[in-house]
Amino acid sequence: MARPEKIRIGNLLVQEKMISQEQLSLALEQQKRSGRKLGRVLIENGFATEEAISEALAKQLKIPYLNLKFYNVNLSVARTLPEMQARRFRALLLEDKGNSYLVAMADPTDLFAYDEISRLLKRDIELVLVNENQVLETMDRVYRRTEQMTDLARELGADMAESVDFGALSIEPGAEDAPVVKLLQTMFEDATQVNASDVHIEPQENLLQIRFRIDGMLQLQTESDSKIAPALVQRLKLMSGLDISEKRLPQDGRFNVRIREARIDVRISTMPTQYGESVAMRLLNRSTGVQGLEGLGMPPQLLSRLQQIIRRSTGMVLVTGPTGSGKTTTLYAALNEVNTIDKKIITVEDPIEYRLAGLNQVQVNEKIDLTFARVLRSTLRQDPDIILVGEMRDPETAQIGLRAALTGHMVFSTLHTRDAASTPIRLIDMGAPRYMVASSLQAVIAQRLVRVNCPSCAEAYQPTEQEMQWLQGGVRDDGKPIQMMRGRGCQFCHLTGYAGRTGVYEMLEMDAELTAAVNKEDTAAFSQLAVRNMVGRSMRHQAAQLALAGRTTLAEAIRVSSELED
Repeated sequence: MARPEKIRIGNLLVQEKMISQEQLSLALEQQKRSGRKLGRVLIENGFATEEAISEALAKQLKIPYLNLKFYNVNLSVARTLPEMQARRFRALLLEDKGNSYLVAMADPTDLFAYDEISRLLKRDIELVLVNENQVLETMDRVYRRTEQMTDLARELGADMAESVDFGALSIEPGAEDAPVVKLLQTMFEDATQVNASDVHIEPQENLLQIRFRIDGMLQLQTESDSKIAPALVQRLKLMSGLDISEKRLPQDGRFNVRIREARIDVRISTMPTQYGESVAMRLLNRSTGVQGLEGLGMPPQLLSRLQQIIRRSTGMVLVTGPTGSGKTTTLYAALNEVNTIDKKIITVEDPIEYRLAGLNQVQVNEKIDLTFARVLRSTLRQDPDIILVGEMRDPETAQIGLRAALTGHMVFSTLHTRDAASTPIRLIDMGAPRYMVASSLQAVIAQRLVRVNCPSCAEAYQPTEQEMQWLQGGVRDDGKPIQMMRGRGCQFCHLTGYAGRTGVYEMLEMDAELTAAVNKEDTAAFSQLAVRNMVGRSMRHQAAQLALAGRTTLAEAIRVSSELED
């Protein structure tokens, strides 16, 4: 293939009438000030889309444009090009054609990159043009650290046979070169690349399992010799300031690591098990920031009502759901909306999961009797406008929170209940007076997370008879033929068929009728009224609508529904 020519992308886009000369001049001025690429400046200003720029450039260069979302990359071929050079040149090796290689590049006009890749591969190369974001996402999947983790675990196992003192190793100069440190670094890099929310290190009788939780489901990453487990646990304890001599009791701690440009907060929990200490780590990427309410996937009507409710000056809003259902993410998205200079916001949490400028965040510490209730009482003397309580864990915390909502404060909190309708009754069961629940509670949001179909491999399928029966049991019963979407599995989704998650929500807004009902002793009557209040707006209904729209599978919608019915 002929060596590509350098093209002025700005002139090309003006020539193709995709942008005006005025837009190009403005973008060029911004480029001089920032030093960023012209294409990126045009995209950020909304003058052109990345796809449009790529397609125009491909047409001019007379090379194909490839959408990587719909291309299954051969991993063994792709790894022929070293990761460092692939990331440096934004290039991905796609196909071995015998005498040449097919290479995807985000910028085929980069002549230096073209020459360097040809030299490295020692063959001619044929180019296709791809979006920069897509090539970076694909690289994160191609250059996984799973094999490297296994190799390092073997190396660590060999070192263990030589009786290395890992306690001393962890504090000696050059410890960063030790296999245990390399293994942990590789593990965190891999977990970050695949957006894992949790890492589990679990010793079994004859082996050590390392599993990642991705999109809510655990996936095995590597299995190694169980004798390396104590070394890993000891190093993690040192990193999080835990007692390395205590192996009989559970311990909790936290630390942070920097992976490339991202800063990852890690919550660690150790647990003594039959074959050694098991470790569970929750990962929180601080570089992603706090989401807005619009990005959570709430139905428009629910979102609009919630935005109005959280701007009230008094009352309580509760978010409910099981552990890992995104309750804290929703609360912080709400706080982000109301976090203005004229509002004093105090949060009481255990642990503090997000850091948001302008907030006064307090970490609960049971060891020194700094409990939710104690901090909450002091919080009220700090003249706050808005209070976030991490969780209504006990009757005292619930009553203080409700009383604060009665006395001119807006209170946000979470509670572990199955659905929105049962939440007011749960507060009463915890010992909160009925009048206080009726007067303070403004709204309850219940939520779950469902996995979303992988856009790269989603295909149509016909629902089973059982799925059709579920769908027609109150969600849709119009007799029309139904065709759903599901992912068949590809490298983008680790062969699961799913890529990412979105929320399904329901909101119980305490209107006059519900407020009057909760004040009465008839719990069953209140529950029936609350359920009727949410007909057509329940989590079950929203999950089914996502499936009908092709965003998720009926299997996921049914899974969420079965959780609600258990």
